[in-house]
Amino acid sequence: MDLSIIIVHYKTLELTSDCIDSVLKSNLKNIETEIICIDNASNDGSIEKIKEAFPQITVIENTDNLGFSKANNQGIKASSGQYVLLLNSDTIVEFNTLKQSLAFIKDHKHIGALGCKVVLKDGKLDPACKRSFPTPMNGIYHRLHLDDAFPDSHRFGAYNLTYVDENKTCSVDCVMGAFMLLPRRVIDVVGLLDEDFFMYGEDIDWCYRIKEADYQIMYYPEVRIFHHKKASGIGKRNPKVIEAFYDSMGIFYEKHYQNKYNGLTKWLVINGTALLKQLALFKNNLKR
Repeated sequence: MDLSIIIVHYKTLELTSDCIDSVLKSNLKNIETEIICIDNASNDGSIEKIKEAFPQITVIENTDNLGFSKANNQGIKASSGQYVLLLNSDTIVEFNTLKQSLAFIKDHKHIGALGCKVVLKDGKLDPACKRSFPTPMNGIYHRLHLDDAFPDSHRFGAYNLTYVDENKTCSVDCVMGAFMLLPRRVIDVVGLLDEDFFMYGEDIDWCYRIKEADYQIMYYPEVRIFHHKKASGIGKRNPKVIEAFYDSMGIFYEKHYQNKYNGLTKWLVINGTALLKQLALFKNNLKR
């Protein structure tokens, strides 16, 4: 098997169906491919319709919502491809995206993970598709929108590498879990996604571990996908999503940074993210 494509589904029948359809219609000539769709207990009849519409794919049905990391790990464990692609259910791949990405990563053995150009529905680049690791300082600059004000600044634009040409193939710190292509041999070295991350942050953590293992993370904008961002989450106003987003920051910091910064910085990061989480939950409760 050449390529295993892992898609996590949760109550997004139309989006997931469009995603799978775009994969099946893409240029996969002479590429042995499998699609594994993991349903995180949608319980809305959507996975039954997907199985009926796409009998050629493998479906794993969970009785509980296990989150993004655990579900993807289920798919990886069930897969047999030499290369594994994590693909969000709210994405559409263009005709040559899969074939060209696979050819590129095969030709460059130093690549541990590859991401492509990710385009939002307004036609603009999703800035998270090429970014650096989140540090306390670049996180502050990003929160203050200094990267928007000074996009060419290497200091202020570090969070999303706004100073890097979006059309230039280059090595970066992180690419998105919405489209992340990896050789299985790299997964065998660094391990699966960290299941402490329910959703959000697991892709950054994976990239961090891949780079620690001396592989490169490559941004490859010669091909692209379209991303209906946030549509595949478990609800824009679901408190669990908000909590998972902010909790992922603390998990990442505790795992990778706590010995790199002093106690005051650690206190500010942990308590600052906790405060931001409470503010976000409070604002969410005010919405009708």
